[in-house]
Amino acid sequence: MRQQDRPVIIPAVLPPLPRDRRWSRNLPAGAAAGWLLEGWKDFRVHSTTSLAYGMLVFLVSLLIVGGLYRFGLDYILFPALAGFMVVGPIIAIGLYEKSRRIAAGAPISLSRMIFVRPRSGAQILFTGVLLCLLMLLWMRAAVIVYALFFGLRPFAGLSHISSMLFLTWTGWAMLIVGTLVGALFAALSFAISAYSIPMLLEERVDALSAMGTSVAVVGQNLRPMLAWGAIVLGLFLLSLVTGLIGLIVVFPVLGHGTWHAYRALRPAAAT
Repeated sequence: MRQQDRPVIIPAVLPPLPRDRRWSRNLPAGAAAGWLLEGWKDFRVHSTTSLAYGMLVFLVSLLIVGGLYRFGLDYILFPALAGFMVVGPIIAIGLYEKSRRIAAGAPISLSRMIFVRPRSGAQILFTGVLLCLLMLLWMRAAVIVYALFFGLRPFAGLSHISSMLFLTWTGWAMLIVGTLVGALFAALSFAISAYSIPMLLEERVDALSAMGTSVAVVGQNLRPMLAWGAIVLGLFLLSLVTGLIGLIVVFPVLGHGTWHAYRALRPAAAT
């Protein structure tokens, strides 16, 4: 057989990735403000459903905080509150569904928001379990950071936490290290879940592909994603100041806004 007659063999390591619909790239930082505004608009459409959803999130959060106090686990209260931001994207799936239905002109109800049927099926469950494990890992890391700086002595209680953290050099050192460690967990969870959950809701895709795509898209739109992350963090801290009551409104608005962030970067869903 002559050289030119030999068949061309394509390496199997090249996956058949779809090229017909690409994700948007390099959006301006100001796009994040637009996502928040769109989230507020969706919140106002059948607002009772979003308010009810936010109320459920508030009541469950209150129950968890009360349980930590009841069983003497108040020393992990702050890591648990921070961990809420890790699992927040999977909790907000019902809000994504409402925004999707608004755009499609489909019926909207609280039951449809709670009992969501994602197109990816059980793949979204795998992502949720992974985020929960990541939150538990962060809580364990927070306990280890505390032990590294304060030893194995018992937690002094929330009434003494301010003086322990802000009036001692050890407390300041622990705050700096703990913040850096927490930022790593937050960045990882934000990168893998920012777009993977909405993607799994709307498209037939496996969890690992969705999470990998989410990381790539966040990296390609770093400025608006940092701005969106700052908005999410700021509004979450505002909710904490109000004793978590602010979650009733803040959580739904951020959930709807996250859907519009996904839609801005994914103008047309893959089939």
